[in-house]
This record gives sequence, structure tokens and C-alpha cells, in this order.
Amino acid sequence: MIYAEIQRAARKGRTYRHFRKRVMTRNRFQLTRVSGQPVSDAEILADLKSVASKLNATTVSQPQYRQSGRYDDTTVARRFGSWNKALLAAGLTLSNEVNISDERLFENILTLWQHFGRQPRRSELAGAPSLISQSPYNRRFRSWTAALEAFTTYANGTGNEAPPRHETVEARHSTTRDPSIRLRWKVLQRDRFTCCGCGASPALNPGVVLHVDHKKPWSEGGETIIENLQTLCSTCNLGKSCMTTVTP
Repeated sequence: MIYAEIQRAARKGRTYRHFRKRVMTRNRFQLTRVSGQPVSDAEILADLKSVASKLNATTVSQPQYRQSGRYDDTTVARRFGSWNKALLAAGLTLSNEVNISDERLFENILTLWQHFGRQPRRSELAGAPSLISQSPYNRRFRSWTAALEAFTTYANGTGNEAPPRHETVEARHSTTRDPSIRLRWKVLQRDRFTCCGCGASPALNPGVVLHVDHKKPWSEGGETIIENLQTLCSTCNLGKSCMTTVTP
């Protein structure tokens, strides 16, 4: 059969080199997945991450994966026990977690507010640094606007500032080291989401990261009260840490 093709090529005035190139190209080895071959966990997780990257999101819903993923979403959920377990195994955030506490929902809103230096938009729940998608907010508060109203009512309130269950107050302190949601909100609001050191704000300078910092360090007996807290950007906070570090 190859000899016949050589003759046909010769009749058309083509060289043997041309014929050999065409045959070699046509017969080049190609790797294809055998039908029915099982997919590894690593391949599934890599594809989940790939879809999230294409969506520029920290999570992927099953309808989104059904549209853009390589594998069947029910296979993914069955392989890892549930869709949410697959997301966690891929290092992504949960897309449809239920029974999330109000405190976690409000903490996520404050994280976004602090990150952007302004009221967060609903669309920003789909990207970093948000850890919760919009669905839990819609289930709990019916709308994003209502969720923001509930958050500001809570954050501006004067509720119990007791330490979280996992924290204990050290003997020489009357407060815990980490400020509560309410306290962080009040400090950031007082300082207009602007660094007290250099005046930078993420609302005007994208990429600026704000921290709520102790004026008198916690390690030196400073308490976690609004009078001893200030808003600093990461650069000023690092500089302050360097200045207060005792060198041997």
C-alpha cells in the first residue's frame, strides 16, 4: 500500500521527501483517553481548580461545573462524598453551605468592607477574599441589601463583647488579643478605612491591605479596646513591628 502511494506521489511530481513527511505526520502517535478508563482524584481536583480560575472565583457551583467542567458533576460529588467536600479537597470555598451562623456571614462582610475600603458589592462575593457566596445571604436575609442592613445594625450595636469560645483571657489582660467584629468595625469606621500612618486607603489605592493594630502592643500589656486600636496598612504595620522589635 505504501508502494502504491509512492507511485501516485511520483505521478503528481512530488518528491519522496514530501511523501515521507505526509505519511509520518499522518501516522504520528497521539494519546487519547480510553473510553471507560477511571478518572483519578487528582485529575478531578485539577479540573475543579481550572474551572474556578476561568470563572475568576473562589468556588464553583454544580451548574457552573456542568457547563464548563470536563467530568460529570454527579461523579465528582459521589467520588468525594458530596460537592462541598470536593470543593474543600480542591482548596476552594463552599458554594452552597447551609446553616452558616450570622457571625460568620457578618465576618465575611466585614472582611470585604475592610479589603475594599467601602461597602462591598454583591458581585464581589464571588471572588477573593470572600469565603462565602451570595446564596447563603439570600437564604438568610432574602437579599444582599437586607444582609448589609442586618450587618450594620449588628456591628453598630452594643452587644456582649465576650471572647470567642476558643479563646481565653490571659492573666494580665482583661480582654482577648483579637478584636471582635463590632470592635473592628468601629475602629475602621472611626479611621474612615484609612491608614493612620500614611493615609492610604484601598478605596483610593487598590492593593492596600488594612489591619486593626494595637497602639500599645499586646505583648507589653496593651488591651484590646477602641482607645488602644488603630487602622494601619500592611506597610506601616510592618514598619511599626520592626521599630518595636528588640534586637539582641
